[in-house]
Amino acid sequence: METTISHFAGIHRIHLMGIGGAGMSGLALLLAELGFEVSGCDMIHTSYIDKVLKEDVAVVLGHGRAHMEKFLPDLLIYSSAIPEDNEEIVAARAKGVAVAKRGEVLSWIFDSRCGIGVAGTHGKTTTSSMISLILEQAGLRPTLAIGGELCDIGVNAKLGEGDFMVAELDESDGSFEKFHPEISVITNVDWDHVNYYPTFESVLEAFVRFIANLKNNGLLVFCGEDPGLSKLLSLGLLPEGSVSYGWGASWTWGAADVHHKPGGGVSFSLLHEGVQVAHVELSISGEHNILNTLASCAVAHRLGIPLSVIKKTLRAFRGAKRRLQHIGVFEGVDVYDDYGHHPREIAATLGTLEHMFPERRLLVAFQPHRYTRTRALYKDFANVLASADRLLLLPVYQADEDPIPGITSFLIADNLPIAKREDCFMCSSLEDAASLLGEMCEEGDVVLTIGAGDVSLIGESFLAKAKTHLVRV
Repeated sequence: METTISHFAGIHRIHLMGIGGAGMSGLALLLAELGFEVSGCDMIHTSYIDKVLKEDVAVVLGHGRAHMEKFLPDLLIYSSAIPEDNEEIVAARAKGVAVAKRGEVLSWIFDSRCGIGVAGTHGKTTTSSMISLILEQAGLRPTLAIGGELCDIGVNAKLGEGDFMVAELDESDGSFEKFHPEISVITNVDWDHVNYYPTFESVLEAFVRFIANLKNNGLLVFCGEDPGLSKLLSLGLLPEGSVSYGWGASWTWGAADVHHKPGGGVSFSLLHEGVQVAHVELSISGEHNILNTLASCAVAHRLGIPLSVIKKTLRAFRGAKRRLQHIGVFEGVDVYDDYGHHPREIAATLGTLEHMFPERRLLVAFQPHRYTRTRALYKDFANVLASADRLLLLPVYQADEDPIPGITSFLIADNLPIAKREDCFMCSSLEDAASLLGEMCEEGDVVLTIGAGDVSLIGESFLAKAKTHLVRV
């Protein structure tokens, strides 16, 4: 299959640096399906690399100028985590190879279709996953580009034959401003990615610019409950005709009569323009996921998808990987994993587990992600993590940052309420945390590993160790 997108004129071979990440691997899959000869490289082998290898994408480990001669690309795409002075990028420019970041290239594909862009600090992956699955079940055959892997579809990106494209748009490096959606969804606006946005006001300004990129007669769907979006609404910075969602009958789409099911799942009454139109049941849990559902309903309604299809799809929806994902159980100890790396996300996840298992002890292993985020938000992390019955803190996952003197996980521990500090345990490594969980767990406990780094590896290790260390009561 060949693409007619003008930006790709004269391009046949494409090389991606950072192909082991969720976003870059997804773009690689799309480009391969579009008919390009695709190659890539990364510093470590990930599960996402396994997926692109199945599609005949050539992958090598490490970065280096030799890749220009090995793969002879016409276009080099690189992750925003890779510095501009990387020798492979420098070599590409020296050879006259076109160079672009992931977001820019993805926007070329997105803008050529009827694009549904999901933006926001939290909830993007789940919301875009819900919308994607609804469109799939409605027979619209959308193109997908999502930051996490859909449990129901098994991939995070694929080329569809229909007119629509659903994409999770990343604000972390400002790349979401390059997209021009037919429908924009904004789940919330919060201060995160503090290495890129110096203040909350700078985040708001970026979202205002993103909103201005709507195509003519496009639709904005936004969460009216969010303080940041409420501020933009009060300032008259949201387009006329925008569709809102939130709790109760005050919004275009609302939820009422919420019921949390013990062990997981939630149900609620769906309101449209203040009138109850359906009773919705979800197999996933959490009030934040009810809000994500409302956004999905708003988009599906705009596309004329019957409510019966929407309800059936949402009831079967199993979520995305690493979004409060149940990864195993042993002798009555349930182990969950979550990608949450911001205090607001962690609070939502912990609150959801408390609704699911109100009588069970919760053990949380948290790995802070980035030194800059830890420096800016350590007091907020301490505040939300204090609700855990036992807290295991791991070293900061540095991502692409250099260490900052004095910025460690001890900042979080030292700011816990005094009464909770004896329930906090500092772990030097993933292995240390897995062993400690094995020693302290009791039958009936719930274990949560949470963070955007490699903290999820603890769960697998713990389940193996638990067979020999579990305490029975």
